Amino acid sequence: MKNTYALITGSSSGIGLEMAKEIAKKGYNLILVSIETEKLQELKEELSKEYNVKVEVFSSNLARKEAAQELYDYCKPFDVEILINNAGFFFFGQIIYADLEKAANKIQLHVLTVSLLCTLFGKDFKEKGRGYIMNTSSMSIYKEFPTIGYYGATKAYLNYFTRALRYELKYYGVNVTCLLPGATITNLYDPNVVNLELGRKTGIMLPADFVAKQAVKDMFKGKARSIPGLSTKLSVMFMKILPEWVIYQIRSLKMVEKLIEPKK
Repeated sequence: MKNTYALITGSSSGIGLEMAKEIAKKGYNLILVSIETEKLQELKEELSKEYNVKVEVFSSNLARKEAAQELYDYCKPFDVEILINNAGFFFFGQIIYADLEKAANKIQLHVLTVSLLCTLFGKDFKEKGRGYIMNTSSMSIYKEFPTIGYYGATKAYLNYFTRALRYELKYYGVNVTCLLPGATITNLYDPNVVNLELGRKTGIMLPADFVAKQAVKDMFKGKARSIPGLSTKLSVMFMKILPEWVIYQIRSLKMVEKLIEPKK
């Protein structure tokens, strides 16, 4: 494994960084991708020393139509065996009030760039007869909620796309896993909006290292889906049976209206 690499997007913090650490423990070299240039350089030195692996970094805004091809071209000299599409961002708000640029960037990052990277690297993995692909979706796909329409819809696409890709590539010895995490303590959430400390204390939100460890374990086991944590599994079961009228009732509350209506 010393000559093989794991490519992880969104790997400068949160789940992506913790997955990079877990994979490095297994002897894989790393290609870290993020928009945070300075943080990547710090991690390159830190992780290479701690885990005795080679670490390459590629700073890129993946919410661009050229991003997937640029990243693929950069990786050509390396024997990439693992592709983890983890980069993403989150915002609350009603669909009709969404910032158009943010909405377009989310679709590009979550849907188009991920899909193209899977196509480009998936073909290589098929020809080599080995490889792992993991795409980060979300447990939010199991119920449509107001204020996360763009986020939930793009993650639902990833779930469908990843399942289809798994059926296609498993025949050639390539494993594809869809990660479906629940609320996780990362900088994905604005701390001014989401109380991360309260989420940690109540167990509603899970630590990023816990989620990453389980995700990597499930990927190497060849599982189709990874849903880390008992609380997340129970939440998924609850969302599957939650009636739509309950969501409508919650949406009608005045306190909710104040939270989701844009400030004038």
